[in-house]
Amino acid sequence: MTTGLAQEDAAPTRIGIAVVEREGRYLVGVRPPGRPLAGMAEFPGGKCELGESAAACAVRECLEETGLRVEIRELLNEQVHEYPHDVVHLHFFLCAPVSGEPREANGTFRWCVLQELAELEFPDANGPVVQQLLDRAANLPGGRPPVC
Repeated sequence: MTTGLAQEDAAPTRIGIAVVEREGRYLVGVRPPGRPLAGMAEFPGGKCELGESAAACAVRECLEETGLRVEIRELLNEQVHEYPHDVVHLHFFLCAPVSGEPREANGTFRWCVLQELAELEFPDANGPVVQQLLDRAANLPGGRPPVC
């Protein structure tokens, strides 16, 4: 899909995303009004600063958006995706909380059970990540994690 010369010539916007898991639950927020993809579910994350790694960005953005300190466990998914408003290079990192509890900021963040993720309306690029999490859980010994 062609979106105009300016976007075609520009490098994709680098985004670091923290997929925070705690005891089988995932931290999910809602994108605020007035921003692209408003009202959709989101994992904490945002644009990488100049010279910042995607992993460091995911950790920083999670702290800024939720007040929760996290550590990176692994890179879950990396992809370039074209939205009408921008072309983005997304880096999804599985993270674990280190300290703190999420607070409300820039939307409402809450802990969701894995099965709920499949029912939420995420931006298109998140679909493969949600499916990856569901597939991983299905392959755990004993099947899916318990629903709390």
